[in-house]
Amino acid sequence: MKRLFLAASLVALIASPAMAQATRAVERNAVEAHMNFLAGEELQGRGSATRDEAIAAAYVAAQFRLAGLTPAPGMDGYVQKAPVTKITPSGEARLTIGGMSITQGADFAVLTGGLNAASGAISVVADAASVPSGAEALMVAPPEGPAVRALFGSLMRSGARLILLRRTDVLAQATGDSGRRDPIIRLADATPPAGPVVLVLAPEVFDRLQAAGGTASYDPGNTTIEAGFTSNAIGWLAGSEPDGPVLMVSAHLDHIGLRSDGVVMYGANDDASGTVAVIELARALAGTGPHRMNVMFVGYGSEEAGLLGSRYFVDHPPVPLERIRANLEIEMIADQDPQLPAGVMMMTGFERSNFGPELKARGALVGPDPYPEQNFFERSDNFALAQRGIVAHTVSGWATIPTYHTPEDTIANINFDFMTQAIQSLVAPLSAVAEGDFTPEWAEGGRPDAR
Repeated sequence: MKRLFLAASLVALIASPAMAQATRAVERNAVEAHMNFLAGEELQGRGSATRDEAIAAAYVAAQFRLAGLTPAPGMDGYVQKAPVTKITPSGEARLTIGGMSITQGADFAVLTGGLNAASGAISVVADAASVPSGAEALMVAPPEGPAVRALFGSLMRSGARLILLRRTDVLAQATGDSGRRDPIIRLADATPPAGPVVLVLAPEVFDRLQAAGGTASYDPGNTTIEAGFTSNAIGWLAGSEPDGPVLMVSAHLDHIGLRSDGVVMYGANDDASGTVAVIELARALAGTGPHRMNVMFVGYGSEEAGLLGSRYFVDHPPVPLERIRANLEIEMIADQDPQLPAGVMMMTGFERSNFGPELKARGALVGPDPYPEQNFFERSDNFALAQRGIVAHTVSGWATIPTYHTPEDTIANINFDFMTQAIQSLVAPLSAVAEGDFTPEWAEGGRPDAR
């Protein structure tokens, strides 16, 4: 018996390093399995604040528990629910000018606003320099190309109640199918945004109505309002200092989902890929711990509806925000940007802090953002935390990928080798940071203005 026990003990000792290494490895098979569920047909794209999103959050929560994570302090489970209000437009809004009336759809699309009635005397605007102050309704024929964005900013600051734009290719892409009745989602306690109704008119319709002139009147039709909730999945990996600092790893688990026209937007890259990374990193770091720092893993809901999950999180954090030393958001890592070095992900705001350079020095496949003009640093869930002073950045494999927000963002277009390698490259660096021998800090001028 003693010999048998000794032999078994030796086998365990010999096997344990290999087993420990296995717990730290990111396996392609596991990555594919998670992706097949989260981006599969059954969840129909995990639409923001839908039952499908709630199922995705429950799945992520179950994976956190399976990895050995516990509920975060102050929580009795792994899911944080945020109350929201869903407002569904009529899809049949009408615009009347000079006795002529047109209907939402082929004639015009709603770019922003659009839930409230608006009217006023029309002022025609030639360019950004001629935007009048105090005008009630503006008609503008913007230039083709990206220059429309600068003009749009001037128009939004004009104080006008109604803005009518002649359609360009850029505006057509921004508005998409104008007759859809996809709901607008807001946090339940949020103040409805102030601002004008902005409509995009078909060129021939715009020209005809501009010639008519006079007064414009917009009627949104009947909208419906209902209460709902969005779900954040949160897991906690306790460190050796339970009341000490926290490292946070996150992604958003929702996407656009089932549109009102019946098209499913699966969101495999955006952001089932980041959600899978969070799941696998939770499993991997649980196998390399315990670390000195606590590590919190989060899957946000309703990012696509306006970063709602992260906004709710920072207002209702499970632990005081001042304990969170750094946040790594992971978004769209399922393919490689051809502008980046082979295998490398971009990090938004890389130069804003010492976090990215430290991760890179420890082996993470990350580098600077090649698209600073796109302001990606401010367009992901990291920004809500950064505004509260937390060093927070997002990594992405290809932020300008052609399948972004299209029905083609499916499992069939995932580069699983790149994705698996990208996740693996983060394990050792994040484990090292969690040991607490590094202090994330903003560079001079890198911290965004406080919210």
